[in-house]
Order: sequence, then structure tokens, then C-alpha cells
Amino acid sequence: METKIIKVSDKGQVSIPIEIRKSIGINIGDELIVIRAGDTLCLKKIKKDDFSDMLKHSEDIARKLWDNKEDEIWDSV
Repeated sequence: METKIIKVSDKGQVSIPIEIRKSIGINIGDELIVIRAGDTLCLKKIKKDDFSDMLKHSEDIARKLWDNKEDEIWDSV
């Protein structure tokens, strides 16, 4: 585990030290997710494919809601 102390700018920005960026392969344009648990923040490098399961699940739920026969009454309103 690596530990570095960084400062927050007046715009709320932080810089990730180059050693850490290189060690986990963070490049310009990469996306990170910020996770908060209480007063702890965690940054994680993500790829769009990381959320493909969540997207599939959301689409399945939306399909069930929209294909509900009971709600067809609203189509005529």
C-alpha cells in the first residue's frame, strides 16, 4: 500500500502523485469513480465495461415496468 499526503485546491481539485498514477496505469482521460463511506473517500479507476452488469439489470427492470399490461390503460390518456 502506498500513502501520500496531498492538498485540495481552492476549486476542490486534487492531484494524484505521478508514482501512483504510473503504478496503476492512470492516464489522461481515464475515468475514476469516487466512493464515500462516512468521512472516507476512495478513488477507483474504472472502465465503461465495469458497469455492464448494472446496465443490463437496469434495462431488465425498465422492460418489466414498461411491458406491464396493467399500465396499458395510460396509453389511451
